[in-house]
Amino acid sequence: MKTLRVLGKGSKVLANFSSIFVIAIAVATLLVPSLMSWVNTRLFTDFLGNGFSWQSLIIGFIMFCMGLTLSKNDFKVLAQRPFDICVGAVAQYLIMPLSAFALCKALHLPDALAIGLMLVGCCPGGVSSNIMSYLCRGDVAFSVGMTTVSTLLAPFVTPFLMTLMASGISIQLKPVPMFLSIIETVIVPVVVGFLINFKYENNKTYQEVRACMPGVAVVGLACVVGGVTASQGHAFVASGAFVFLAVFLHNAVGYVLGYSAGVLTRMSRAKKRTVSLEVGMQNAGLATTMATSNPQLSLLPEAAVICAVSCVWHSISGTLLAGAFAQWDEYQQRRAAKKVPVEKDVPTVV
Repeated sequence: MKTLRVLGKGSKVLANFSSIFVIAIAVATLLVPSLMSWVNTRLFTDFLGNGFSWQSLIIGFIMFCMGLTLSKNDFKVLAQRPFDICVGAVAQYLIMPLSAFALCKALHLPDALAIGLMLVGCCPGGVSSNIMSYLCRGDVAFSVGMTTVSTLLAPFVTPFLMTLMASGISIQLKPVPMFLSIIETVIVPVVVGFLINFKYENNKTYQEVRACMPGVAVVGLACVVGGVTASQGHAFVASGAFVFLAVFLHNAVGYVLGYSAGVLTRMSRAKKRTVSLEVGMQNAGLATTMATSNPQLSLLPEAAVICAVSCVWHSISGTLLAGAFAQWDEYQQRRAAKKVPVEKDVPTVV
């Protein structure tokens, strides 16, 4: 019991300083890519051809940790406002593609770079945004719902938007493997975690074990970011300031306008944070894969470069934003504690 309490306190500290820890791992991996290259090792392939690496298993375990925090009430609240998920999906596929298109025009990006940035903008939300929502006390159930819906829409919306904006560039996404991948790495682990929480949520030992999960999630996130950096970090280093500026602005606009969409539709603070992260953090890994495998896009290597830079930066910036949200909560709690007057003992009159 005492060990679990100590681990729980350590977990809280690690969660509060997650951005520092994760970025330290990313920087170390930039310098020594072999440090985290094991994360990308292919372990097995499912019957539809989806490859599973250590990264996939780590993400699945983090999703399991997130499921341990969910209760029936979370899903009741989500069911009461399904409109919020619709708002999130619309924001996802309006803000990021249109902002990418506008930035390409404003920055006069060369065609290859412009196509890469628009491809990132047209992709669905990334799974990492679920992890960030968990760490910054966002709405985890809402986050998983948004990721699932945007991924379901992606095989139809992403090719349509790319054809519309990128001078007729034709791409194809296979819907069934994509959705199966989401079921395997996101939905199943979350459901298993939820069922365990439903059964043992009143157990004291279980509550102490659950208190350690945020720290475990931070370590897992550091491994995921390290794996992305190991595979795509070379492009990040060699991209140049101009490419990074385009990626930075696109990502920042997503965060700001995503949060604004939550404000306009009067969402809760947790949901506003979730929408901000879901909209700003794209599945840039999917964009990188398409940029290198599509026959038309493979002739434009610069497109893959800007996708790879987005892949690395979205992971780092999402960690920074989630950390900032968490630190703000800590500040607010300390401030509120100082305002609470200390009750003095009043002598009892007999």
